[in-house]
Amino acid sequence: MPLTGDGELERIWLVRSPVPAASNIAWSLGWLDQEFGRDNIGVSWLREDRLRVVEQDAGDMARSLFREGGNIPALAARALGAETRVIGLTWIDERQAIMVRPGQNVFEPEGLASLRFALPGYVSTRGASVVRGMSLHGIKSALRLGGLSLEDVQFVDVPTPQVDFSEPQMMQRMWSGLQALAEGRVDAVYVKGAAAAEAAQQLGLEVGIDLDAYPSRMTRVNNGTPRPIVTHRRMIEEHFDVVVRFLHQTLRAADWAAGHPVELGHILERETFSGPAGVAAAYRDGFHRALHPDLSPERIDMLRLQEQFLRLHGFLETAVDIDAWVDARPLAAALALRAIDRAA
Repeated sequence: MPLTGDGELERIWLVRSPVPAASNIAWSLGWLDQEFGRDNIGVSWLREDRLRVVEQDAGDMARSLFREGGNIPALAARALGAETRVIGLTWIDERQAIMVRPGQNVFEPEGLASLRFALPGYVSTRGASVVRGMSLHGIKSALRLGGLSLEDVQFVDVPTPQVDFSEPQMMQRMWSGLQALAEGRVDAVYVKGAAAAEAAQQLGLEVGIDLDAYPSRMTRVNNGTPRPIVTHRRMIEEHFDVVVRFLHQTLRAADWAAGHPVELGHILERETFSGPAGVAAAYRDGFHRALHPDLSPERIDMLRLQEQFLRLHGFLETAVDIDAWVDARPLAAALALRAIDRAA
């Protein structure tokens, strides 16, 4: 058990999502083990698919979890009453695009009108239907750029496979619409991330609309943008120093990544289940210098925009009060520690 009877912390758990995250990098470099090992606090990890994040409470383990991952599961869990708090937000552009077949000549958002879009199906619950939520928001954002709405296109349901991140090909198979696109059953597919970019390349598909190319970040608000770092309310109340130290190592890892792009690429290949080509296609334009979490008003507003989208389209059970969900105190303390490090 992570907590002893008297509240002493014996273990923390890191939920590892297949995404570029500074906390995952800190774990990969061994820094979390080093930081907490001197206090005999173990560090273990869970794959995202092994955590039922939409449950209200999973007991002691839930109270000692840290998760830096997509916002749809985190918001869905919060809407169901999970006592989590957002302690940081990251923003990493990771190839959001509308893919088409070669020769379709779709290069501007206006050209998306009347196309057949693949839309992944629901899974166990609406809040767990992450790929569907990502796709719908990405499509809506692309259409808005051309003055269009969801009513201006057709949707074709495609299956969402059962998630099992132990399979290296899982992140490619998640985007089942790509095969439908290659076979001509749909005209366009929204994709995100390194594995999706790699799968599209292998099928000979091309980018129609590159959402990353547009200057406004609001066009790219989605499941991973912004990406929250969450932990349980009781971790902050009962082990504030542990939360601060976790964030301190996360900030340290983000600093390291800024100066080690080649080594970071190797880590991301493992974390995202992608090869070098997929990582290079998805993570561009100096992303390695932008892994630092913050709680700026801009990022909080973007999280609020995502909550509104998910609620409007039925992915959340109830509204989430974003301001009440955010606790800025641990990150402020971690930033102060990191400033001392840099000054030393």
